[in-house]
Amino acid sequence: MSKKNNQDKLTVFALGGLGEIGKNMYVVQHANDIVVVDSGLKFPEEDMLGIDIVIPDISYLTENRDKVRGILITHGHEDHIGGLPYVLRHLNVPVYATKLTLGLIEGKLKEAGLLGETKRILINAESEVQLGSIKASFFKTNHSIPDSVGVCLDTPEGIVVHTGDFKFDHTPVNDQYADLQQIAQIGSRGVLVLLSDSTNAERPGFTPSESNIGGEFEDIFRKATQRVIVATFASNVHRIQQVINAAMTTRRKIAVIGRSMVNVVNIASELGYLNIPEGMLIEPDEVNKMAADRVVVLSTGSQGEPMSALTRMARSTHRKVDILPGDTVIIAATPIPGNEKYVGRTVDELFRLGANVIYGPGSVSGVHVSGHGSQEELKLMLNLIKPKYFVPIHGEYRMLRQHGKLGEAIGVEKENIFLMDNGDTVEFQGGNARKGNKVQAGNVLIDGLGVGDVGNIVLRDRKLLSQDGILVVVVTLGKQDGKILSGPDIISRGFVYVRESEGLLEEANRIVTSTLHKLMNDKVNEWASLKTNVKDALGRFLYEQTRRRPMILPIIMEV
Repeated sequence: MSKKNNQDKLTVFALGGLGEIGKNMYVVQHANDIVVVDSGLKFPEEDMLGIDIVIPDISYLTENRDKVRGILITHGHEDHIGGLPYVLRHLNVPVYATKLTLGLIEGKLKEAGLLGETKRILINAESEVQLGSIKASFFKTNHSIPDSVGVCLDTPEGIVVHTGDFKFDHTPVNDQYADLQQIAQIGSRGVLVLLSDSTNAERPGFTPSESNIGGEFEDIFRKATQRVIVATFASNVHRIQQVINAAMTTRRKIAVIGRSMVNVVNIASELGYLNIPEGMLIEPDEVNKMAADRVVVLSTGSQGEPMSALTRMARSTHRKVDILPGDTVIIAATPIPGNEKYVGRTVDELFRLGANVIYGPGSVSGVHVSGHGSQEELKLMLNLIKPKYFVPIHGEYRMLRQHGKLGEAIGVEKENIFLMDNGDTVEFQGGNARKGNKVQAGNVLIDGLGVGDVGNIVLRDRKLLSQDGILVVVVTLGKQDGKILSGPDIISRGFVYVRESEGLLEEANRIVTSTLHKLMNDKVNEWASLKTNVKDALGRFLYEQTRRRPMILPIIMEV
């Protein structure tokens, strides 16, 4: 096999989105052409102390930046577009997206000061884009946000299909139907590999239609004798439209609260994706002035996020809106795995304030449906596309595994199904596939303005500080004779309360002094050795006395 042919293989891998929910980023490379699908973020796990968001490690893309032809975006959710402001700083390539998705992206880029220098290209389900040796086309799908598309990539090795997030909703709220005919036509051309959304692969049956919810909202609004507060994902434009429709039918006005909710409502209504009747919206200031049974508050905070509007209302710290006894609060979303505790806490606080709260598995079927297809829809996609090879994407490992089994059930050969982690590659050549070399993939942590400057070592220190606190030992030594001129002074934070532990700290003081004297007598005057010995001796003593291991920082100065 000549070198040239070997160069022309097709490689498919993920830099984010496998074995996790969030930070979706998938890469398709043929020879010297790289196409990226999506660029998302995910929210930090509990042990990522102080971290704001997590994005994919794009080292592979920055090292090969001259080969990256563009980033194709499937839809406007944070786990698919949230990484763009960070990624585009290092990778100035064109971004292709549908109208609403592009509107949401532009809002982000404006904030990041990148709008002027980023090439943005509007696409729709009829668009075809040539990206080097790869031709991209798109097909309409349903999801919980309008303008969602799947991606079809025609490569010299065969067709790669990426479904994006999807369900098959036969009665969509906005009449944007999934294009089953087009999907079937792509399948009839022969598809080399399918990358398909696995979020609900564990859920049997079909995901109910979003339009089922409209009637439920109307019912609740009608029965509520006071104000209604609805919390949902800001990006769930269909859900927001249903709230508007139900408010209109029950003659209530709507106040929109929460920065991301206000942002999405403005963008979606400007672009014609939300139909809001004239005079329907009121300012948050007016909520308390109107009759209680004439108001709906549309709010962020369905995940119990500490700073969100609903959480602040539940804690009575919101500047504009208080929860009053008898108000009805609807949480129209299921908790993302890991957020259950926060949602539970918010629900508790709302009940304490006397609200009637509609939430959780018992009632959620009425006011929330998923935007992702369940098992029967995933099988339908597999049957329409009929891929030779199948890579389940977008989900935790158990979901990918379950989706793999569905692939087998509809007839994909077991050895043609690849369950992968971020960074694992599959190479295709001459219609055959094999696992390739791993590429660098991982988490880049964002804390405030710092991108990637907080790594495992900093996180480990934060964890240590949060568990056992810190002890700072300050000593001043004479430059000539090495005698202790002042100190040791011991400062404790988060370890013990100084006033109640004088004996312990006096003993610690003695240990530091005697350790330093011993080192001086042994003619040891290297700072590193002095610090290490003080640390070890003090650490041993404190552990014996308290069974805790605080972080010990010796500060030694010479005068």
